[in-house]
Amino acid sequence: MTQADHQLISPERVAAGQEKVGRVVGALRRVILGKEQTIDEVVAALLARGHVLLEGLPGLGKTELVKALSRLLSLDFRRIQFTPDLLPTDITGSHILQERDGRKDFVFHPGPVFTNVLLADEINRASPKTQAALLEAMQEHRVTAFGETRPLPDPFFVLATQNPIELEGTYPLPEAQLDRFMFKVDIAGVERSVLEEILATRVHGEPPPLEPVLSASDLHDLFALVDAVHLPRAVANYVARLVAASHPASAEAPEAVRTFVKHGCSPRAAIAIGAAARGLALLRGKPHVGFDEVRRVAPPAMAHRMVLDYAARLDAWDGRRVVSALLDAIPEIERGLPQTLEAR
Repeated sequence: MTQADHQLISPERVAAGQEKVGRVVGALRRVILGKEQTIDEVVAALLARGHVLLEGLPGLGKTELVKALSRLLSLDFRRIQFTPDLLPTDITGSHILQERDGRKDFVFHPGPVFTNVLLADEINRASPKTQAALLEAMQEHRVTAFGETRPLPDPFFVLATQNPIELEGTYPLPEAQLDRFMFKVDIAGVERSVLEEILATRVHGEPPPLEPVLSASDLHDLFALVDAVHLPRAVANYVARLVAASHPASAEAPEAVRTFVKHGCSPRAAIAIGAAARGLALLRGKPHVGFDEVRRVAPPAMAHRMVLDYAARLDAWDGRRVVSALLDAIPEIERGLPQTLEAR
């Protein structure tokens, strides 16, 4: 179905989908306290079938969030602790010489990447060669080993973590790897009231036990429903102008982009914003994407895709601040278009 002949999905289907998503969000909020915005971002990316990079200090619930998500969705879960000595075959799997019926042959043993939810813990601690083992898996949902290509389970998500301050002995993710992540989500510290709630209600800080709230068929139904959420041409125009203006050479680029950005976002940023905005719209019970959904998902979708100049660090500018300047500078309705153009 094209944008031109797209029909809004019925209110009943939207309500049913929102109810299913609400079960997941509600359960996650009982497990991870005080992180409503983070949970919404991760769930929106999941509904859009995207990968997520979680960055935050230790102990803020990154791993617990991923484990809870896989449990609630009845998905197979694997965890890889990335270390400098980790090899690509430790992720993808390898061929092992085995004897069968009196003859020896190489048999492929799948690695932990053959799962539904892969937690890549401290991904920046592995070498670039090992990090690159995930490139094909994340983009094409398949693994090629010894010239043979094997599909990964469906669905397949990579949720990776990294620590923003322990940079000794780490290998920063290259731009090609960062671009594979739909979102980069920054995990902030917890407030005093949240700490008090954890201490008062949880022995040893253990979260409450979880039971699955969605089946595999429920999840695939949600994927189809998200794809059916309408993205109006006016909103698509806004997304395209936002991403185009992230490049310093663009006529619409604000001063912050021209001053601090060396390279702007790739087309994957626009695709990610459109897909995640559809997921967020369903989470909010809407049959179409509005400008507000775009503004909400643009920072986690764009900030990590821009390559900043050294001057940005000197002046305390990061990707999120540049995206904020973009959102302030780019009008929702393009100049010269009828002002009656709506998001519906």
